Amino acid sequence: MEIWQANAAGRYRHAGDTWPAPLDPHFSGAGRVLTDAEGRYRFVTVRPGAYPWKNHRNAWRPAHVHFSLFGRAFTQRLVTQMYFPDDPLFFQDPMWQSVPDERARERMLARYDHDATEPEWALAYRWDIVLRGREQTPFESEEEVQEEDE
Repeated sequence: MEIWQANAAGRYRHAGDTWPAPLDPHFSGAGRVLTDAEGRYRFVTVRPGAYPWKNHRNAWRPAHVHFSLFGRAFTQRLVTQMYFPDDPLFFQDPMWQSVPDERARERMLARYDHDATEPEWALAYRWDIVLRGREQTPFESEEEVQEEDE
C-alpha cells in the first residue's frame, strides 16, 4: 500500500506543484507499507492542507490522502482517496462529487479514533478500505489514476 499527500500547507513535493505554499524539508509526502495478515496498516503523517486546483475561480481541494493498493503485482492496482470529516470544501471536490451515492461517500471519510491517539504526539484517524461487496470503498477509474500520476 502506498500513500501520497500534500503537506500541512497544502503543497506537494512534486515539480508540477508550483503553488507558493512552503515546502517542509522534513516531509516527503509519500509512504509505503505492507499490510499485516489481517490487512491492517498504519501511517503516521501530518494532516494535509487544502490547496487551490484552478479548475474554476476560487477552487480548492479539501484535505485528503491518496491511497494506492497493490495486489500480487503492480498491475493489480486500486487507487482511492481518504477525507477528513466535516470539511467545508466537499461541495467542489471532483473525486467526492464523482461519487453520487451519499452512503458511498461516507465510506471515504476517516473517523477520529481517540483510543489510538498518542498523547502529546498524534491524533489518530481510522479508515477501513473495503475491496469488494456492497460496502466497497469507492475507487478511482483508470483514467483518473493516469491523470493524477501525470
